[in-house]
This record gives sequence, structure tokens and C-alpha cells, in this order.
Amino acid sequence: MTVFITRVYARIYARKLAMTKFLSRLLLLVAFLAFAPVNAGESAVAYADIRLTEEGYVLNADFDFELGPKLSDALAYGVALYFVAELRIERPRWYWFDKLMLYRRLEYRLSYHAITRSYRLSIGSLHWSFSDLEDAVYTMRRIRNLYVAPANAFGDKTSYDVELRFLHDTAQLPKLFQLSAIANGAWGVDTGWLEWKFMPEAAASE
Repeated sequence: MTVFITRVYARIYARKLAMTKFLSRLLLLVAFLAFAPVNAGESAVAYADIRLTEEGYVLNADFDFELGPKLSDALAYGVALYFVAELRIERPRWYWFDKLMLYRRLEYRLSYHAITRSYRLSIGSLHWSFSDLEDAVYTMRRIRNLYVAPANAFGDKTSYDVELRFLHDTAQLPKLFQLSAIANGAWGVDTGWLEWKFMPEAAASE
């Protein structure tokens, strides 16, 4: 009986020791990310276009950004990263505030699975697995034929104002990592709003 009790306590102690080591490494990572610069480089919307297809108006866009070593380290420690692409289309009105015609939000979730040594990327309801992080990031940088609105959504000859951006959604980080996000801005991934004019007739004539 004494041997059995000793083994039970040994297992409990081993589990506590493993958890303590894990929490210590996690806290060290949080401290490192909080006070170390991200150095992820500039982020920007490199290309964006709305055009009419048989299915309706679609968005094509390219984003120029890098995750940087700090975000890669967070992934390696099991921290899922969330990103957002936001699209706004407004109709200018000289007599009042601009009218919001359309708002579209596309959510991304990027995570790393240590057992399979693969990166899992979810964009909306779609899911992919990648063996290499760069392949996952490359997929995040491109939007192709994203449905925006039906063909009759913009039936007049008015010019519309369009805004598009891509950024890291730090609000969905674990609480411990939000301190680092505040210290390092948006962790280096925020394209800001790209603005341009959109003429439905021009898109329909292409």
C-alpha cells in the first residue's frame, strides 16, 4: 500500500513539475514579446479591385506583410493568431453623412499543431493544413474572387468610396499576450485603410 501511495504522489509531483515548467516558459515568452521589438516590416495593401462577374461583384486583393520572428515564436508555443480583412463601400452624400452600402469582414485563424508539425489556416468556413509557415502566410496574403454583392447592388451611376485593410486582431489573443500586443502596437501587421473610387459601370464593362 505504501509503495502504491508513493507512486501516486510521484505522478502528481511529475505533472505539477511539468506544468510549472510550461508556465515558466510561457511567462518568459510573454515577457520577451512584450519588450522586444517585432521588426515585422511595413504592411500594406499592394493591390485591390472590385469587378463584376457572372456571380456578382467580387473582390481581388493582395496584402504585403510579414509575421516576423516574434509572431512565429508565439505560434510555435501554441498561441493561435487571428487576422481580419475588412471591406467598406460607402456612397458619398453632400447633404449628410456618407451612406454605408456594404461592410464585409473576413476572419482568419492561424495555428500550429506540434504533434503533426503542421500549420492550420481557417479563412471563414474554409480550412487548410500546411507543412511550411510561409505557404500558410502566402495564402493569407491573397484574396481571389471573394463574393461582395449581387450584380444589381449598385444600379446607378454614382461613384462609391471603397476602403480595405488587413490587420492582426489582437483582441482575440490570450490575456497574457495582450500586454505584448499593446507594447508592440498591432504586432507589426496592420496595412491601414486603402481607399479608392469604385464605378459600377466601369467594372461591368470589363
